[in-house]
Amino acid sequence: MTDDSSRGGLAGKLATVARWGRAWAAGLREQLPFISRMMRQMVDVSLLDSSTRLAAQAFLTAIPVLFVFAAFAPSSVRDQLVASATYALGLSGSALDQVRKVLGTTDQTARETSGSVGVVVTLLSATACSRALQRVCERSWHVPPAGLRLIAWRWVVWLLVWLSALVVQGLLRDGFGAGAWLGLPLSAVSSTLLWWWTQHLLLGGRVTWLPLLPGAVLTGVGVVALAWASRFYMPRTLDRSLSAFGPFGMVLTLLSWLIALFTVVCLGIAAGYVLAHEPPLARRLGTPPPG
Repeated sequence: MTDDSSRGGLAGKLATVARWGRAWAAGLREQLPFISRMMRQMVDVSLLDSSTRLAAQAFLTAIPVLFVFAAFAPSSVRDQLVASATYALGLSGSALDQVRKVLGTTDQTARETSGSVGVVVTLLSATACSRALQRVCERSWHVPPAGLRLIAWRWVVWLLVWLSALVVQGLLRDGFGAGAWLGLPLSAVSSTLLWWWTQHLLLGGRVTWLPLLPGAVLTGVGVVALAWASRFYMPRTLDRSLSAFGPFGMVLTLLSWLIALFTVVCLGIAAGYVLAHEPPLARRLGTPPPG
């Protein structure tokens, strides 16, 4: 009786495992088309190439605009920029001191070194980041490049809005003094809205609002999650880089962080296209057929 019971129990377990295996295989077969579409989308967008190019453009053109903007801004705005950088990168110690020195440049020094013409040239050169991000949006949504008359002014608008948004990021992530329990949801919502608007703006309004929402949610939440995680690993990484290589180490670490940031951005926007074309979501969002 004992042997028969043992064999019966083993047979029941094997049958359960077999049923689970068949269910898993059936689920995998159902998901394979979605996985293949997602992988094909990442190839079409050139994920790693696009994220690296965006990081380089941001580092070479957009960040200098941030420094010039901080130099001409009132001290209260500079303080908010430092707070935003602290929350985004988890800055502390010598790394935070370096950022304070750069963002604490006096107005007179900035005017003497740059002048009004230099500021305008720096601003226009920073639209290279806007243009690179526009190409990512167009590749993700498989639309042809927009004409210059349609899109050129949008590059400057995008840059100015994001500079303004950076000023309040520290306040948002602190929940306006209430703490992280309010700051994290506020940051996620504001980041989602910004990336929703970014896609619509840089696509020149050629894609309606609702289909862009999945990509905005993925990108917005992903950026906030990266910033939150950065508070744990970036301080030690920055301190080690500064002690080993000096200011050059901070440059390398910041560039690596920008590559990670724009990988999240490109991944979110590209995956949003695939999700928006999945039948259940496509019906609700009114997503137009591919192509």
